[in-house]
Amino acid sequence: MFNKIGVKVAVLVNLVLFIVIAAGSSYLIMQQSQSLENQLLERGRIESLIGAKQVSKILEEAIDNGVFGVKDAFDTNYEPIPGVDPPKFHTLYDFYLDKAILSLEDEFLKDPSVVYAVAVDRNGYLPTHNTRYQQPLTGDPKKDLVGNRTKRMFNDPVGLKAAQNQVEAFQQVYNRDTGEIMWDISTPIIVKGKHWGGFRIGFSLDKTVLAQSKLKLTLIAIMGSVLVISLIAVFLVVSLVLKPLQELTHVAGELADGKVEQKIVPRSRDEIGELADVLERLRLSLKMAMDRLTRK
Repeated sequence: MFNKIGVKVAVLVNLVLFIVIAAGSSYLIMQQSQSLENQLLERGRIESLIGAKQVSKILEEAIDNGVFGVKDAFDTNYEPIPGVDPPKFHTLYDFYLDKAILSLEDEFLKDPSVVYAVAVDRNGYLPTHNTRYQQPLTGDPKKDLVGNRTKRMFNDPVGLKAAQNQVEAFQQVYNRDTGEIMWDISTPIIVKGKHWGGFRIGFSLDKTVLAQSKLKLTLIAIMGSVLVISLIAVFLVVSLVLKPLQELTHVAGELADGKVEQKIVPRSRDEIGELADVLERLRLSLKMAMDRLTRK
C-alpha cells in the first residue's frame, strides 16, 4: 500500500498539514488563554473602581445625612467581639454598613469568577463581608474560617497593601487563609477627600485555570476535527487527481504487451495530459512499426 505514489503524497501532505495545524493550535491556545486572563483582570479593574466609588458615595451620604460624623466614619477604636477566633471587631460605623453596602457587595458576586467583593479600611478591617461569608458561627474553627469572615482584621501583607493602596486597580496574588490562591484587585476609597481604605475584588486562580483548561480542550477538539476532516479530504483529492495516472499506467502496460489499437485521448492540459499525449505518440510509433513488420 505504501509503495503507491498517491499514498505517499497524501501522507506527506497530511504530515505537513498536521505540523501547521499543531503549531497554529498551540499559538491560538496560548493567545486565547492570555486573552481570557486579560478579560478577567479587566473585569476586576472595572468592578473594583465601581465598588470603591459606590462605597465612597454611601459613606459620604451617611455623613451628610447625620448618621455619623466624619470622625466616626474613620473610627479605628476597634471594639473586640468576645468569644470568637479569629478575632472580630465592631466600629462606630459597621452597624450602618451592614445595611448600606451588603447588597452592593453581593451584586458583584453574580459574576461567577468573583470570590469576594469587599470594602476594607486603611488597617485592613472588613466591617461587612458578602452574605455567603456571614454564615452563623458553628464553633468549628475550620468551618467558621470559611463561612464567617465578616468584621475581621485582614492585615496580612497583601491585605495591608490592598487597604493602604492609593492606585486604581492595584493587582496582587493573594494566598488566602482558606488555602485558595487569588488575584486581588483593589481601588482606594476616598471619603471627604481622605483615604478611607480600599475596595477589594478577588478572583480565584483555580477557577481561572479551569476556565483556561476548558478553552484549551474546546480549541483542541475543534482543531482535531479540522485535522481529521483535512486528512480524509486530502486522501480523497489525491486519489481523484491521480486516478488518470493509474489509468495511463494500465494503458502503458497494455502497450508493453503489444496492444496498440486503443487510442489514448488526453483529458487535461496538465502534466498527466502531456503524459497521455506522449503515450499516444508512442502507441502510434509502435503501431506503425508493428504494421511494417507485418507487411514484411
